[in-house]
Amino acid sequence: MCNTLAVFELNKYNNLDFIDISLVDGFNVPMDFSPTGGCPRGIRCSADITGQCMSQLKTTGGCNNPCTVFKIDKNCCNSGSCRPTEYSKFFKGLCLGAYTYPKDDQTSTFTCPAGTNYMVTFYP
Repeated sequence: MCNTLAVFELNKYNNLDFIDISLVDGFNVPMDFSPTGGCPRGIRCSADITGQCMSQLKTTGGCNNPCTVFKIDKNCCNSGSCRPTEYSKFFKGLCLGAYTYPKDDQTSTFTCPAGTNYMVTFYP
């Protein structure tokens, strides 16, 4: 099953909210996850990933994650150490700010001050 996820942790470390859009579990709907004020940047993934999905990952209504399809550590990051793969790079190329593999923290986790309000829009 493929799922686009809006992930958030509110008022965590240093009075910050941590937000991201995750494609680690695959992709099924375009999404915009943005603060409504008090924070300069939201995250948007509005590309037609389903329409451009690689044949190996294609599924009804979306694009599977490579771990589900191939079940190998290179794609699943079970060993605690992993790097981007051709599949995570495919997702990243279409949705630059999205979280695309389990260790993608540096480019895909965003912070806002605690108390920020957010709007999640599907099919922006």
